[in-house]
Amino acid sequence: MRKDDALVSFVVPFLNEKDNLPVLTDRIGKVLAGGSARWELLLVDDGSSDGSTDWVREHAGIIPGSGGRGVIRLVRLSRNFGHQIAITAGLDRARGDAVVIMDADLQDPPEVIPDLLDKWREGVDVVYAVRRSRQGETWLKKTLAAGFYRIFHALAKVNVPMDAGDFRLVDRCIVDALRQMRELHRFMRGLTCWVGWKQAAVYYDRAPRLAGETKYPVWKSARLAFDAITSFSAAPLRWIVGLGGIMMVVSVLWGLWVWITVALGGGKNLQPGWASLMVGLVFLSGVQLLCLGMLGQYVSRIFEEGKHRPLYFVAEDSGASSAPETPGL
Repeated sequence: MRKDDALVSFVVPFLNEKDNLPVLTDRIGKVLAGGSARWELLLVDDGSSDGSTDWVREHAGIIPGSGGRGVIRLVRLSRNFGHQIAITAGLDRARGDAVVIMDADLQDPPEVIPDLLDKWREGVDVVYAVRRSRQGETWLKKTLAAGFYRIFHALAKVNVPMDAGDFRLVDRCIVDALRQMRELHRFMRGLTCWVGWKQAAVYYDRAPRLAGETKYPVWKSARLAFDAITSFSAAPLRWIVGLGGIMMVVSVLWGLWVWITVALGGGKNLQPGWASLMVGLVFLSGVQLLCLGMLGQYVSRIFEEGKHRPLYFVAEDSGASSAPETPGL
């Protein structure tokens, strides 16, 4: 059994969330007020410019009213590296026996945290929060999200739960495993499932954003979905082979149809060879460009990974004495 007074870290990446951070901190404090757990709130600044950083810097340290059990810690990245990298930076610096990953917009309700901790104390190593409903989101985003999870499930060999986002609790053994994986194009919810160990779900209703604008518009969500699929599945490459084979068959059948039509005296109004040539040329050119583009995406990822650059740089860390010796590597 895990101890009730264990240290729990909260990794919260944020970008321009000045209005949400005070409410988030207050609600987390109220949720944990009745327990004995010690906790640290790692607020990872991913390039904010609205004064969020100043608020966190001002309130860094022991949280008043927490009985000395709660601490706010600022980790400021040198620029905007992206949501998934910011989560990685927080995990690299989290000291807790358990780590809760959540967003700063309060769509991940802090009131679900006790359910996550209860599962963890029962011996579960990864406790992911699955959305029963998604309030405050457009029908387009809901439809695309539902479609992505089902496509990813069909293509990848990783059992990522349907409708589970980054909101989850991971044990220290999972954090240590994730710190060994340093690929650039990261899909954290996929990686936490890929490592294995004992995993379980809790269910909640996703709340609407409290204030501000979403930092994940449709185009960013689409890019994350593409990174997820190409990181965990080679199915698109196999599709190219299948598509090429289908086009070869279609081309042969088209040629036979034209030859038979002409042999039977049809097609007198057609310029000999023009239709078949142009249709075949345009269509197959499009197929080639599609295949080259998909191959290029995989090759570009090999190129980027081959540089072995650090994933991020930290410009400021209010708890730097306990940070890893090689941040970002």
